[in-house]
Amino acid sequence: MDQTGLSPLSFVMPPDGRQSETARAIQRGALRYLAARGLVGVPEFVLASGRRADIAALDGRGEVWVVEIKSSVVDFRTDRKWTDYRMHCDRLFFAVGPDFPVDILPPDAGVMIADQFGAGVVREAPHHPMPGATRRAVTLRLARTAAGRLMGLMDPDGMRGIEL
Repeated sequence: MDQTGLSPLSFVMPPDGRQSETARAIQRGALRYLAARGLVGVPEFVLASGRRADIAALDGRGEVWVVEIKSSVVDFRTDRKWTDYRMHCDRLFFAVGPDFPVDILPPDAGVMIADQFGAGVVREAPHHPMPGATRRAVTLRLARTAAGRLMGLMDPDGMRGIEL
């Protein structure tokens, strides 16, 4: 408990509602993996391009990772928006379930195998550093999104009119 009398675990984000059970399990495992590596992740993060990354994460040095969740082969083959994510991150990963055929994933992205309990990296993502101005913009957007979501959990009415 902190000085407000609230436990840090008092706030729980409600499910987004757009993901399947499989995608939610992969998301949970990927977020746990990121946390174990010292990264903090923001699910359903809207990039400056208007695209929505499944997870955007930030490490202590300011490196940004984007994790694209693929819950099935059909999901992978029909959704090609992930190619736009490279300009908004330093590393791009796919997170997939244990039965996903990883050999169909592009070789120039990292691969995580995840379930609801955790994840493991089976292929590291290449490092392709963002330009400084892009890094600043993405980091600021991540900070505002995360802080806005926390504020919204604490006081939903207080967030009216705030654009994230």
